[in-house]
Amino acid sequence: MNQPNDIAIAKSGVIYASDPKWADNTGNLWKIATDGAVTLLEADMGTTNGVEVSTDEKHLYVNESVQRKVWKYDIDKNTGAVKNKRLLIEFPDHGLDGMRCDVDGNLYIARYAAGEVTVVSPHGTVIERIKLKGQKPTNVAFGGADGKTVYVTLQERGAIETFRSERAGREWLLQQ
Repeated sequence: MNQPNDIAIAKSGVIYASDPKWADNTGNLWKIATDGAVTLLEADMGTTNGVEVSTDEKHLYVNESVQRKVWKYDIDKNTGAVKNKRLLIEFPDHGLDGMRCDVDGNLYIARYAAGEVTVVSPHGTVIERIKLKGQKPTNVAFGGADGKTVYVTLQERGAIETFRSERAGREWLLQQ
């Protein structure tokens, strides 16, 4: 591995990990099975960064930070392997970082240097742009008693900002 960065954990316990190589703007995508077996799912991607399993567990999202693309794969329900890669959305500016889904399957993407979290539908449509105080958000997580508080880490401020969502996060749903 180059520099494992973000992970997403499926309900089954399978872990998906992004693995960027920032020096040459490339990256890999890995799967770690519940028995500890590690499988390279895809090599020589763009700068892999954010990774997330869809709420219905049927899709895996992986973004390429420098290339500003979010890819959507189908997950094989028996093996956890991925197939049918397609472009979900591409942004014209600013990098991409961590991302998480809400209970409706919308993807919350930290837009590095844009100072926002962009909410994207499972079909690739921008639903909302949530402006932050800091310009360099790096990760997004849902929490709180009802799962509707969104926590955003900010690199340059060394801080965490929060905002409320109308929907709870996938992680909260899994714990119920």
